[in-house]
Amino acid sequence: MSTKIGRRFEGKVAIVTASTQGIGFAIAERLGLEGGSVVISSRKQKNVDEAVDKLKNKGLEVVGVVCHVSNAQHRKDIIQKTLDKYGKIDVIVSNAAANPSVDPVLLTQESVLDKLWEINVKATVLLLQEAAPHLQKGSSIVFISSIAAYHPQPAMFMYGVTKTALLGLTKALATEMAPDIRVNAVAPGSVPTNFAAFITKDEAVRKIAEERTLLRRLGTPEDMAAAAAFLASDDASYITGETLIVAGGLPSRL
Repeated sequence: MSTKIGRRFEGKVAIVTASTQGIGFAIAERLGLEGGSVVISSRKQKNVDEAVDKLKNKGLEVVGVVCHVSNAQHRKDIIQKTLDKYGKIDVIVSNAAANPSVDPVLLTQESVLDKLWEINVKATVLLLQEAAPHLQKGSSIVFISSIAAYHPQPAMFMYGVTKTALLGLTKALATEMAPDIRVNAVAPGSVPTNFAAFITKDEAVRKIAEERTLLRRLGTPEDMAAAAAFLASDDASYITGETLIVAGGLPSRL
């Protein structure tokens, strides 16, 4: 299915964390295709270099930075390098996440609880603390939450809880940063990426995941990118504090 893509981000600068593959890469690509200058990042230089090459080969304006979001210096660097190169920041998409354990909640080690909180929630707050002084009227922030925020899944219960926290963070920051800056979230459904490889490894699991949706298919990174681009764009200029669920009709009430 081909999509007609507009040019909503011409003259705009976007930072997308964890953006060298999967949903993050698709978001970076979409913002670039729509005319934005995009700063992508990942923990590994090799992944950053490969993603930058792919995007540049499509004629997009992109720079890559190594950024482990839980590293304070890396957070400072991604903001500073963006400002050094482009002089401003219009859009931040916070996509970094970890799911280091498949243990039940009551058997999850404290170190794992700390890591989940640190990467999935706390690092997002700290990155925005770093970025906020450089945002201006009309800037937009998009968090990537998950359908698991509404229905935590077995083997990823605590991951789901951290994604529920992002729904609250979206509401809190939308209030705090209004009226100049909008804050919204996307909650993807089942999207077969490296991060969620368990969905596609087993054909039976994939089939169940597909049949749970009303549209009888899994999501794609491009589906999520379209939603994130909409929320980040001026088309969504009267939307803030909201979470857009992109899950093919999966039930989604807290």
